[in-house]
Amino acid sequence: MIRDINNRDAAFQKLQVLKTNRNKRHRYGQFLVEGVRNINQAAANGWEIASFVYPRDRELSDWAKGMLRDVRTQENLRLGPGLMEELSGKEDTSELMAVVNMRSGGAGEFRLPENPLLVLFDRPSNRGNLGTLLRSCDGLGADGLILTGHGVDLYDPEVVTASMGSFFRVQAAQMELRDVTAYIEELRERYPGFRTVGTTAHRQRAVWGEDLSGPVLLMLGNETEGLSYGFKQSCDVLCTIPMAEEGSASSFNVACAGTVLMYEAVRQRAERG
Repeated sequence: MIRDINNRDAAFQKLQVLKTNRNKRHRYGQFLVEGVRNINQAAANGWEIASFVYPRDRELSDWAKGMLRDVRTQENLRLGPGLMEELSGKEDTSELMAVVNMRSGGAGEFRLPENPLLVLFDRPSNRGNLGTLLRSCDGLGADGLILTGHGVDLYDPEVVTASMGSFFRVQAAQMELRDVTAYIEELRERYPGFRTVGTTAHRQRAVWGEDLSGPVLLMLGNETEGLSYGFKQSCDVLCTIPMAEEGSASSFNVACAGTVLMYEAVRQRAERG
């Protein structure tokens, strides 16, 4: 079914709030996706696309026509002149956008292997950092990403865009502190030798001296404040990525730090078979 939207009516306003309003986004249980790679990955990884959004006054590419033809939706929205330009976040206006249904459930529903590599990001405050970390989780094969506290919304369109499609490949969940604590205890019972490894910019044990080859949860803190006190207390160890003594940088950006830690875990696992 196709619905024509010719003005800034309630249907168009809903699209705008899916893009800009966190609370209403979660109330609707939907988010807005832009970009060829992101839309391709959403469809390829089984995310439920509720609607495609496209302009009425523009000839669509074969790719866009194929999406409209092959992907089942509830209804598609065809926008009148000027409305797609207003909605799109790109200088070169997108020809196709998607309204995608959120997935519910916490980390307890993650599908995990026998030797899981998990990442926790405490109170992320930067959309680009979260999107980059999602991309690193995808590229290095992390089995899940947990977000805690009041921070950036996982479903923010800027996060999805920054992930370059990896958003739709990584198991991720936003969870309250008490639920994370219970989940960690569940993991300790389920996986013998499970460890929680926190990160800090202060001089602690070097990351390459820690055993990350077994089941592990890597815990990354807020960009400014680091890990909260509660999470630090629950860590089996706090470790540091040593920096060059002659350098002026005292620490990495949190997304870079997370990438380094995941790489070290993957390296150790490959080395030890």
